[in-house]
Amino acid sequence: MAQNRITLDVTDQQYADIDTALTTIENHLAGLTDLTQGERRGLLKMGDKSEAFCRQTLVVLAQNPSVVPPGLNLADAQGDLHHLEQLRIRSARMRKLLGRIDDSEIALGSDVMSAAVNGYHLLKLMGKGSGLAGLRQDISARFARGPRIKGEAAQKTTSPDANAA
Repeated sequence: MAQNRITLDVTDQQYADIDTALTTIENHLAGLTDLTQGERRGLLKMGDKSEAFCRQTLVVLAQNPSVVPPGLNLADAQGDLHHLEQLRIRSARMRKLLGRIDDSEIALGSDVMSAAVNGYHLLKLMGKGSGLAGLRQDISARFARGPRIKGEAAQKTTSPDANAA
């Protein structure tokens, strides 16, 4: 029975438009950083509880500029918070889309695999006298299995002396 989990109707022009849109996104977000694993480990992290603390602190500092030392750039911190909020909105949308893309890749691959396996079985049944045996043999490598050595088979391959001990 044929499997068809997904059917996409996207033209080559639409894929080209998507590539253009992705390039635009990459260009607009050229200032994004790429941290190493070590850098990621060494940074202070702002979790949910910390975020409330940070927001409140920035509000209090903004309301009391006389206590803000010159070395603490409050405007930069406020800008960082704004961009954090903006990126999170886009990140959530992109993660949702990426999840759908991942699932679609799996479904498309499964549809292709299902059709190929069904086609292979047809070749195996119908191709014996029609000159397709050589082609079927070439593609049968997918199902080739090497010798399995487990349990009793593994014991048979050991020397008799090993069993006597």
